[in-house]
Amino acid sequence: MRSRVLAHTVKLAVKPVLDVWGRYPSPVWPAGLLDFGARYLQPTRGVARHRIRLDNCDAEWWERRIQGRRSSEADPVDTADVAILYLHGGGFLTCGLNTHRVLALRIGAASRASVLTVGYRMLPRHSIAESVADCVSGYRWLLERGFTPDRIVIAGDSAGGFLTFATALTLAEQGLDQPAALVALSPLTDLDPTAKLARQEGRECPLIPSSVLLTLAEIAGRADGDNPTVSPVDGDLAGLPPVLIQVGSTEMLYVDAELMAQRLGAAGVPVTLEVWDRQVHVFQAAADVLPEAARAVLRIGEFVQTATRARDRSAASR
Repeated sequence: MRSRVLAHTVKLAVKPVLDVWGRYPSPVWPAGLLDFGARYLQPTRGVARHRIRLDNCDAEWWERRIQGRRSSEADPVDTADVAILYLHGGGFLTCGLNTHRVLALRIGAASRASVLTVGYRMLPRHSIAESVADCVSGYRWLLERGFTPDRIVIAGDSAGGFLTFATALTLAEQGLDQPAALVALSPLTDLDPTAKLARQEGRECPLIPSSVLLTLAEIAGRADGDNPTVSPVDGDLAGLPPVLIQVGSTEMLYVDAELMAQRLGAAGVPVTLEVWDRQVHVFQAAADVLPEAARAVLRIGEFVQTATRARDRSAASR
């Protein structure tokens, strides 16, 4: 019932606004206002925030303290030895570190991991390729901090899901080791809106109207210029780490999640696709009020812990 109420509210209050933007896009729209308004959202306890600067963007490092682990009398608590690189959604156009802080840290808590959130450069001033470069910069920052790839998980929602896969593919191109796993929530994986618009159930999506997909593809194309972005579903997926994808059954982006899972499987990548019945886009953000969302976040935490402890189990067996 709570899920239905939320979906109905979003459909009446948010979707019409997005549809107007999709039909009449303009620089006048205050895309940055949403993240600015969310700047006072409070994080969970047990984490220490450090504002950092990557090569071309800001980021936040949320260091989780694990109670009861002593490395010395002078250091009664240790920090988590697992890190999540979290990439926020927002259609490459809006949202940021503030809007997604609570969701990212909730996933970090469920995973017993510290979290690096990246305020990557966005459309229309910057291309998606530049967004990906900022995410790779975040991954390199974690490596420099001492996290090994098997202790890092890349996660993201919506457009951040696109960046999750695009970042992993770019790491392979640059000769860097893959992280332990990838997590994608309601991911956009194909910039071509054709298949999404053809699915009847997608029209029932409580949040994303078709006009937004068409406009996003147009804006991304203009920003890319002569170097169009290759969607992750069309990339060389072989060699990617285990993947968890969560999506709602009536979402506009259900097609993208399903297609990505199919192509990952065909490439030999271990993949789990969870389809949550009639849940709204990135419903995990409502874990405080939706039991389904809370369970989904716990599932992510289990997946992350399993993926990052795989090497320990292998070593123990030897």
